Amino acid sequence: MVLEAPGEPLRERDLPVPVPAPGQLLVRVAACAVCRTDLHVVDGELPHTKLPLVPGHQVVGEVAGSGARVGVPWLGWTCGACRYCRTERENLCDRAAFTGYTLDGGYAEWLVADERFCLPIPDGYADLQAAPLLCAGLIGYRALRMAGDGERLGLYGFGASAHIVAQVARWQGRRVFAFSRAPAAQRLALQVGAEWAGDALARPPEELDAAIVFAPVGALVPAALRALAKGGTVVCAGIHMSDIPALPYELLWGERVLRSVANLTRRDGEEFLALAPQVPVRTQVEVYELGEANETLARLRSGDVRGAAVLRVVSDEVETSKL
Repeated sequence: MVLEAPGEPLRERDLPVPVPAPGQLLVRVAACAVCRTDLHVVDGELPHTKLPLVPGHQVVGEVAGSGARVGVPWLGWTCGACRYCRTERENLCDRAAFTGYTLDGGYAEWLVADERFCLPIPDGYADLQAAPLLCAGLIGYRALRMAGDGERLGLYGFGASAHIVAQVARWQGRRVFAFSRAPAAQRLALQVGAEWAGDALARPPEELDAAIVFAPVGALVPAALRALAKGGTVVCAGIHMSDIPALPYELLWGERVLRSVANLTRRDGEEFLALAPQVPVRTQVEVYELGEANETLARLRSGDVRGAAVLRVVSDEVETSKL
């Protein structure tokens, strides 16, 4: 499924099986979860998109010739030489390349990926259930770490990432408060361990020690700050967000912290994928076929997905053994 111009529907195209360069793996895709960042890419809200582009950055598949199962995440390549890469901050590399954005991704039967940035999928996860771990899980985990160790955690926007983070937070002994305008999302939050769920702009029953804003809605930032106790942290977890409205300094005063999370590192991936089976994280997925990618993106845009949407990718025309 190919994006040929921003704002246009994806087109189904027959492409040649990509040829891996030295250091790359050829991966036969089994499943690819659908992320809100895919919407930002398809809608043209992110600059410098590779065109034409195969989107998708939560990929699970098998390495051609070996059968090893790997995950291909958002971070697809870094230079390894800049000051960020040299100080364990490769997520900030200015030359970084990203799966499904500046590199072709997983809305396809095959892709190539840098072997160094592929992650082993933990045992016990089927392909469809593992796919959301590759971004919803990884970015959520990084955002949770950046939020500190406060007990009372607010999650704004209860979709794919939040339903994973809530499980990890509860396992860590935290109390979770969920914010969403969607009644179905509020029900899901309570199901996975939140003790309270309410409207996105509502005041929680207690002050929060930390909050993570997953929804790309700038108006939620002042709301999260209002709900925050002194010394708390609000983390903006998305790669794109509408403008944050003007806010009075008193919302930030009291040593409150407002910060963003950018991308992920390989260490994030290794740590989270080792942690997920311990919790254990259980992803709730809605499954669609690859050819339904446009309809799936439309459902995600309208907020009709409960948990995570995953594209099931099936390829019988080309056998791995022949490559």
